[in-house]
Amino acid sequence: MGRCDALALLGIPLPFRPHHTILHSSRRQRILTLSSPLHPLLRKMERSRRQKQRKVLLMGRSGAGKSSMRSIIFSNYVAKDVRRLGATVDVEHSNIRFMGNLMLNLWDCGGQDSFVESYLTNQRSHVFSSVAVLIFVFDISSKEANADLLGFSSTIRALQEFSPNSKIFVLIHKMDLVPTDQRSRILSQRTADVRATCIDEGFHDQQVEFWATSIWDQSLYRAWTQVIYFLVPNATVIENMLRKLAELLDARELILYERTTCLVVTHITRGVETRNPYADRFERISSILKTHKHSMAKHTGTNASEVSFAEMQIKTGDFMFFITRLTENTNIAVVMPGDEAAFNAARINVQLARREFEHLDIAEKKGGKETQ
Repeated sequence: MGRCDALALLGIPLPFRPHHTILHSSRRQRILTLSSPLHPLLRKMERSRRQKQRKVLLMGRSGAGKSSMRSIIFSNYVAKDVRRLGATVDVEHSNIRFMGNLMLNLWDCGGQDSFVESYLTNQRSHVFSSVAVLIFVFDISSKEANADLLGFSSTIRALQEFSPNSKIFVLIHKMDLVPTDQRSRILSQRTADVRATCIDEGFHDQQVEFWATSIWDQSLYRAWTQVIYFLVPNATVIENMLRKLAELLDARELILYERTTCLVVTHITRGVETRNPYADRFERISSILKTHKHSMAKHTGTNASEVSFAEMQIKTGDFMFFITRLTENTNIAVVMPGDEAAFNAARINVQLARREFEHLDIAEKKGGKETQ
């Protein structure tokens, strides 16, 4: 195949040559119509931006591991380095821009008894008003399980008073400290106790999710991915856009990652990939990407949060994989069949599709300045 044939197949405009236009008209039409169905979706996305700032409470008793997981996810720490972190004093506020439009207003609340007492009394309305998500962390190795549960009960009682429609993510943390053969039983028991408390305080099952986590494996990314998916106001719009792109590429799978945190925003799975037995593969890739960023930072002498890469490729006999930038704040991973021509076409088409997804990163502006 000549160069012009290859470019026409990929949808790149050519000088007027009728035989090329006729030969590849169907392929060119697929690419040229990519943007048309997206306009209604983009209008929905514009409307969703009005609620872009979301208040997130991160709570739990002192030593549960709250600040460690926050530092790993948002500050690019690795697990072995979190031992250096001291206890959180009162409330640490972080405004974290996520995908351009979503601003996470994260409140990391110290878990010492004196601070908790203050949250529940004189700071009660200030802390618990306008909360979108409460992330409550239980230390599974705690010797004071009853006290932990009592503290949780008091917390969600205040939440019910000021933010009754908020979502609760319960993270049963430090699961690596539990013997493997006992994890299922202990987790089920703790989950049942916490769920009963939620019901007693007026939160129904649909408002509460439970996740077993550890800083030493991908379970932490899996839990926080669910938090982010809930908070992203245009998640279904993004999925519809990705689905159209997946059909165009004939991709087995597309996974959208936030570039800084490497958290999964959403994914589209098609065909044989729906039978993939590795349910945690997206979070494994998150962990691999974070490790890769730390390695690059070490060798380049830069901060891990500032490190980025142009593209990563993996090719095997059964499938081909690449991950590259989609927008300023996102990377896209593409899983293709083991065909070199289709793989190369997909890489070009992702580049062509970037302009359709740039709206994900456009923040509202007023007077020439971004609103926070």
